[in-house]
Amino acid sequence: MSELQQQEKQLADRQSKLQKKLRHEVGRAIGDYQMIEHGDVVMCCLSGGKDSYAMLDILLNLQKRAPIKFDIVAVNLDQKQPGFPEDILPAYLDTLDVAYHILEKDTYSIVKDKIPEGKTTCSLCSRLRRGTLYGFAQKIGATKIALGHHRDDIIETLFLNMFFGGKMKAMPPKLLSDDGANMVIRPLAYCKEKDIAEYAELKQFPIIPCNLCGSQENLKRGAVKDMLNQWDRNYPGRIETIFTAMQNTSPSQGVDRNVFDFLSLQRDADAPLSGDVAESDLPAFDFLDTTNNGHINLDEAAKIDIVTTYKP
Repeated sequence: MSELQQQEKQLADRQSKLQKKLRHEVGRAIGDYQMIEHGDVVMCCLSGGKDSYAMLDILLNLQKRAPIKFDIVAVNLDQKQPGFPEDILPAYLDTLDVAYHILEKDTYSIVKDKIPEGKTTCSLCSRLRRGTLYGFAQKIGATKIALGHHRDDIIETLFLNMFFGGKMKAMPPKLLSDDGANMVIRPLAYCKEKDIAEYAELKQFPIIPCNLCGSQENLKRGAVKDMLNQWDRNYPGRIETIFTAMQNTSPSQGVDRNVFDFLSLQRDADAPLSGDVAESDLPAFDFLDTTNNGHINLDEAAKIDIVTTYKP
């Protein structure tokens, strides 16, 4: 086997391994949140970026193996950005066994007219895009709208809302629209961006850059992304821990009166002492012995026997 053949085999093996990993994570997210059910028509929203390409690729792969039957329809919204290569997505989709639609709506002109030069355009752009896609989903009878947001997007959104919006809010893996007419799913919710980026490169997806908002250097999301990437380099595993924490929230241990009824809390005067408040159940104390650079553990039977009470 020549050196070139060896390299090609290594790339093919890596691509296969990544595909299996992403497929497993997407399948797990779909199962955990019941994203796709038998008979669903899933509208996959394609932007031309790596994430949506990977999402469509993995969903088509899963469709062949799933124990349930569901249809996939790919949809791209051409927002009439100057220089947008209109031929790339249709040419790519023609190579796949999937129904697709290319929508055209000049949201670019609306955004440029409403947003001052130098300001972030993403918010208005996404609202206009979402409204168009929601309406089209109903028109074609789609029961689920699949977006390509991944795990890193979800975490970044959490910190964006914390730092700049004063809210503990992120992107849910599954969301019902405000009017109740559309169900949005994010099948890549468990997938790492770096895995998706590598997979997209190996698959050679025809990436279309977003020149309307993606190139703005002053985006707050970019700053949050840099912060998280720095954490990931300095403290491996921290990003995974943050995402796990988002799946293990405790409203009673927070401070939000809207999600936990603190005002109705009442102590039970007749309740017996137990657990962490009972003197008889207190664990052995552990004192640091600085002299011996070790620990001195008191006898487990040691209890608080004398309480001195001062009365003025």
